[in-house]
Amino acid sequence: MSSPAIRVRFAPSPTGYLHIGGGRTALFNWLYAKKYGGTFILRIEDTDKERSTDDNTKSILDGLKWLGLDWDEGPFLQSDGVERHRQVAAELLAAGKAYRSFATAAELEAQRKQADIEKRPWQRDLPSRLLSREESDARAAKGEPFTVRFLVPEGEGATVFEDGVYGTQERKHKDTEDFALLRPDGSPLYNFVVVCDDIHMAITHVIRGQDHLSNTHKQILIYEALGKKPPEFAHLPLINAPDRAKLSKRKHGEVVSVTTYRDKGFIPEAFRNFLALIGWSSGTDKEFFTTAELIEAFSLSGVSRGNAIVNFSETDPRQWTDRKALHLNAEHMNKMPLEDLLPMVEAELRSAGLWDESWAAGWNRREWFAKAVDLLRPRFITLKDFSSAGRAFFDKTFDIDPVAVEKNVDKDPGVRKWLVELASRFKALPNFNKETAEVELRKLADELGIKAGLLINGSRTVASGASVGPPLFDLLEILGQDTVVARLSAALTFGKH
Repeated sequence: MSSPAIRVRFAPSPTGYLHIGGGRTALFNWLYAKKYGGTFILRIEDTDKERSTDDNTKSILDGLKWLGLDWDEGPFLQSDGVERHRQVAAELLAAGKAYRSFATAAELEAQRKQADIEKRPWQRDLPSRLLSREESDARAAKGEPFTVRFLVPEGEGATVFEDGVYGTQERKHKDTEDFALLRPDGSPLYNFVVVCDDIHMAITHVIRGQDHLSNTHKQILIYEALGKKPPEFAHLPLINAPDRAKLSKRKHGEVVSVTTYRDKGFIPEAFRNFLALIGWSSGTDKEFFTTAELIEAFSLSGVSRGNAIVNFSETDPRQWTDRKALHLNAEHMNKMPLEDLLPMVEAELRSAGLWDESWAAGWNRREWFAKAVDLLRPRFITLKDFSSAGRAFFDKTFDIDPVAVEKNVDKDPGVRKWLVELASRFKALPNFNKETAEVELRKLADELGIKAGLLINGSRTVASGASVGPPLFDLLEILGQDTVVARLSAALTFGKH
């Protein structure tokens, strides 16, 4: 008999933005579905009405869309299924596999205190559990408030399951309390509703954070009570900060949010690559993966049992995220097809107010823009670098490094006037390109009896504001004759304002 088609789900709670832990969970589910031809379902678990917001839901969807984790079904709202959840609870009550707990909060507290005195865990609301069905129905019919609790089997039985990451897990029934399914207001609780929805959506594999591992025993009891086969479970290691504390939105701020990386200029494919390596390995030393390579290499057997670490500096704002994340982003940006990178750079320049519509109009200008991006990308780390370090290529105004001015322009008193002379010679060139520019520069250096490096370094700084960058003559060709001439002609006052 053939196996059922794989169906996985990502089920975030919209009580905040998309955490990188949630992003990784979504990615692993997505990779698993893609690898095995399965279905990836998005379910928004919004039953916590006090903390769930539409803005948080939108933020989560935006984060998933930016990551490129396209879902096959959904997004479904868990709150839309509340009546179905209540119906399932009623079925468990009718089957004698759940009971109404009429104990008030004060009575439950008294039961727990008595259990503490007797040095045993509180497990059952025995007065309610022992009520006859008739008496329970009668008290409910009179409007007495109650919680619906699952009736955990007594005796020496146990729940046992094989976790795809952590191996065999077992818990004896006597160590599990009669957990609540419905609150007195009829609203369902997590361990119950998640099972109802996973059954309803025919989920075959549940891949989620390790913090849910302890919940799984209770959920399996519900599956068994409903006569349903539990899905396969795999729990992912937690993600910790450098001090090995759990990565926290409150404590660690921007490093935790997926959309921070988008806003900092990361490439989606690079960030997917980074997320995949948090607690997973292909079994090789390989770290750079295209998305197609990730899908091919991914397996749950590669997930580590140990908590993963995201390395960032809590004291140095220049090291706001993991060095590996930045390295991978630079590598992806340099290796990806240029035609895929160009729209991303355009979006960044538009955001910074630097985009010129002429760069998209006409073959020559489009070609110029592509050459500029291709020249710059090997030296940049994020998309933000195009509008900051690369601003001189796309705008008349740009930042000037005073250290570069001191080193390359003012160290020799003759450099400024020599650059003005170089500008006049460049202006006279009938065909200005990197070859002719180099010939003219070296010719002037020979005539002046100076090292060409003085003109090379001075030209770079006056033309771009920096002391480092692409090869000078490539840089001059991309900037173009008019821009280069104008900037070098202003060398006498450059950096003095």
